[in-house]
Amino acid sequence: MDKIIKDVGDIQSRLFDHRPIVNAEIRYFVREFEEKRGHRESRLLENLHKMVQEANEQTLPADLEGIKQQLYNVIGRLEAANHLAERVQQRELEAQKSGQLQENMERMKDDWADFLKEQQRLKEEVDEEHTKAVGQISTQYSEKKKDLDKLLLDV
Repeated sequence: MDKIIKDVGDIQSRLFDHRPIVNAEIRYFVREFEEKRGHRESRLLENLHKMVQEANEQTLPADLEGIKQQLYNVIGRLEAANHLAERVQQRELEAQKSGQLQENMERMKDDWADFLKEQQRLKEEVDEEHTKAVGQISTQYSEKKKDLDKLLLDV
Protein backbone atom coordinates (compact mmCIF):
# COMPACT_ATOMS: atom_id res chain seq x y z
CA MET A 1 0.00 0.00 0.00
CA ASP A 2 2.82 2.36 0.79
CA LYS A 3 4.28 1.65 -2.58
CA ILE A 4 0.95 2.49 -4.28
CA ILE A 5 0.67 5.74 -2.36
CA LYS A 6 4.23 6.62 -3.34
CA ASP A 7 3.51 5.82 -7.00
CA VAL A 8 0.30 7.86 -6.93
CA GLY A 9 2.22 10.77 -5.37
CA ASP A 10 4.87 10.52 -8.09
CA ILE A 11 2.22 10.42 -10.80
CA GLN A 12 0.44 13.41 -9.25
CA SER A 13 3.64 15.43 -9.02
CA ARG A 14 4.47 14.67 -12.66
CA LEU A 15 0.95 15.53 -13.83
CA PHE A 16 0.31 18.65 -11.78
CA ASP A 17 3.71 20.07 -10.82
CA HIS A 18 5.06 21.98 -13.83
CA ARG A 19 7.88 23.83 -12.07
CA PRO A 20 10.75 21.75 -13.48
CA ILE A 21 9.48 22.15 -17.04
CA VAL A 22 8.86 25.90 -16.65
CA ASN A 23 12.31 26.39 -15.11
CA ALA A 24 13.92 24.53 -18.00
CA GLU A 25 12.02 26.70 -20.56
CA ILE A 26 13.10 29.89 -18.76
CA ARG A 27 16.76 28.79 -18.79
CA TYR A 28 16.50 27.95 -22.49
CA PHE A 29 14.91 31.36 -23.29
CA VAL A 30 17.55 33.30 -21.34
CA ARG A 31 20.37 31.34 -22.97
CA GLU A 32 18.81 31.89 -26.43
CA PHE A 33 18.24 35.59 -25.77
CA GLU A 34 21.59 36.46 -24.23
CA GLU A 35 24.12 34.04 -25.66
CA LYS A 36 23.05 33.18 -29.18
CA ARG A 37 21.74 36.54 -30.26
CA GLY A 38 24.54 38.53 -28.69
CA HIS A 39 22.33 41.18 -27.00
CA ARG A 40 20.89 42.13 -30.39
CA GLU A 41 17.39 42.71 -28.94
CA SER A 42 18.70 44.97 -26.18
CA ARG A 43 20.49 47.12 -28.81
CA LEU A 44 17.32 47.24 -30.89
CA LEU A 45 15.31 48.25 -27.84
CA GLU A 46 17.85 50.99 -27.01
CA ASN A 47 17.69 52.30 -30.59
CA LEU A 48 13.91 52.24 -30.48
CA HIS A 49 13.99 54.10 -27.18
CA LYS A 50 16.25 56.79 -28.68
CA MET A 51 13.94 57.16 -31.69
CA VAL A 52 10.91 57.60 -29.42
CA GLN A 53 12.72 60.22 -27.36
CA GLU A 54 13.73 62.15 -30.49
CA ALA A 55 10.16 62.00 -31.76
CA ASN A 56 8.90 63.31 -28.44
CA GLU A 57 11.42 66.13 -28.42
CA GLN A 58 11.08 67.26 -32.05
CA THR A 59 7.84 66.08 -33.59
CA LEU A 60 5.55 66.42 -30.60
CA PRO A 61 6.18 70.15 -29.95
CA ALA A 62 5.67 70.93 -33.65
CA ASP A 63 2.51 68.85 -33.64
CA LEU A 64 1.38 70.59 -30.47
CA GLU A 65 1.70 73.96 -32.18
CA GLY A 66 -0.29 72.67 -35.15
CA ILE A 67 -2.90 71.17 -32.87
CA LYS A 68 -3.08 74.40 -30.89
CA GLN A 69 -3.61 76.37 -34.11
CA GLN A 70 -6.30 73.93 -35.26
CA LEU A 71 -7.95 74.22 -31.85
CA TYR A 72 -8.05 78.01 -32.18
CA ASN A 73 -9.52 77.62 -35.67
CA VAL A 74 -12.20 75.27 -34.35
CA ILE A 75 -12.97 77.62 -31.47
CA GLY A 76 -13.29 80.52 -33.91
CA ARG A 77 -15.63 78.54 -36.11
CA LEU A 78 -17.70 77.50 -33.10
CA GLU A 79 -17.98 81.13 -31.98
CA ALA A 80 -19.06 82.14 -35.49
CA ALA A 81 -21.62 79.33 -35.54
CA ASN A 82 -22.89 80.42 -32.12
CA HIS A 83 -23.18 83.99 -33.34
CA LEU A 84 -25.14 82.89 -36.42
CA ALA A 85 -27.40 80.71 -34.29
CA GLU A 86 -28.07 83.63 -31.94
CA ARG A 87 -28.92 85.85 -34.92
CA VAL A 88 -31.31 83.23 -36.27
CA GLN A 89 -32.96 82.92 -32.86
CA GLN A 90 -33.21 86.70 -32.59
CA ARG A 91 -34.81 86.95 -36.04
CA GLU A 92 -37.24 84.21 -35.18
CA LEU A 93 -38.13 85.97 -31.93
CA GLU A 94 -38.60 89.24 -33.81
CA ALA A 95 -40.80 87.45 -36.33
CA GLN A 96 -42.89 86.06 -33.50
CA LYS A 97 -43.09 89.49 -31.92
CA SER A 98 -43.92 90.97 -35.31
CA GLY A 99 -46.73 88.43 -35.66
CA GLN A 100 -47.97 89.38 -32.22
CA LEU A 101 -47.55 93.03 -33.12
CA GLN A 102 -49.65 92.53 -36.26
CA GLU A 103 -52.31 90.76 -34.22
CA ASN A 104 -52.25 93.58 -31.67
CA MET A 105 -52.48 96.18 -34.45
CA GLU A 106 -55.48 94.39 -36.00
CA ARG A 107 -57.15 94.18 -32.59
CA MET A 108 -56.42 97.87 -31.99
CA LYS A 109 -57.92 98.79 -35.40
CA ASP A 110 -61.03 96.77 -34.60
CA ASP A 111 -61.28 98.40 -31.18
CA TRP A 112 -60.79 101.83 -32.79
CA ALA A 113 -63.51 101.13 -35.34
CA ASP A 114 -65.86 100.02 -32.55
CA PHE A 115 -64.94 103.14 -30.59
CA LEU A 116 -65.68 105.38 -33.59
CA LYS A 117 -69.04 103.66 -34.15
CA GLU A 118 -69.93 104.14 -30.51
CA GLN A 119 -68.88 107.79 -30.67
CA GLN A 120 -71.00 108.29 -33.82
CA ARG A 121 -74.00 106.72 -32.08
CA LEU A 122 -73.49 108.90 -29.02
CA LYS A 123 -73.08 111.97 -31.25
CA GLU A 124 -76.35 111.19 -32.98
CA GLU A 125 -78.08 110.78 -29.62
CA VAL A 126 -76.67 114.10 -28.41
CA ASP A 127 -77.65 115.80 -31.69
CA GLU A 128 -81.14 114.37 -31.37
CA GLU A 129 -81.44 115.52 -27.76
CA HIS A 130 -80.06 118.92 -28.77
CA THR A 131 -82.57 119.20 -31.60
CA LYS A 132 -85.40 118.28 -29.20
CA ALA A 133 -84.13 120.75 -26.60
CA VAL A 134 -83.80 123.49 -29.24
CA GLY A 135 -87.33 122.67 -30.42
CA GLN A 136 -88.69 122.82 -26.87
CA ILE A 137 -86.87 126.07 -26.12
CA SER A 138 -88.01 127.56 -29.42
CA THR A 139 -91.54 126.53 -28.59
CA GLN A 140 -91.26 128.02 -25.11
CA TYR A 141 -89.85 131.31 -26.44
CA SER A 142 -92.44 131.50 -29.14
CA GLU A 143 -95.16 130.93 -26.52
CA LYS A 144 -93.61 133.52 -24.24
CA LYS A 145 -93.33 135.93 -27.15
CA LYS A 146 -97.00 135.37 -27.89
CA ASP A 147 -97.83 135.89 -24.23
CA LEU A 148 -95.72 139.02 -24.18
CA ASP A 149 -97.33 140.30 -27.39
CA LYS A 150 -100.76 139.63 -25.85
CA LEU A 151 -99.83 141.50 -22.75
CA LEU A 152 -98.42 144.40 -24.69
CA LEU A 153 -101.54 144.54 -26.84
CA ASP A 154 -103.71 144.44 -23.82
CA VAL A 155 -102.09 147.34 -22.21
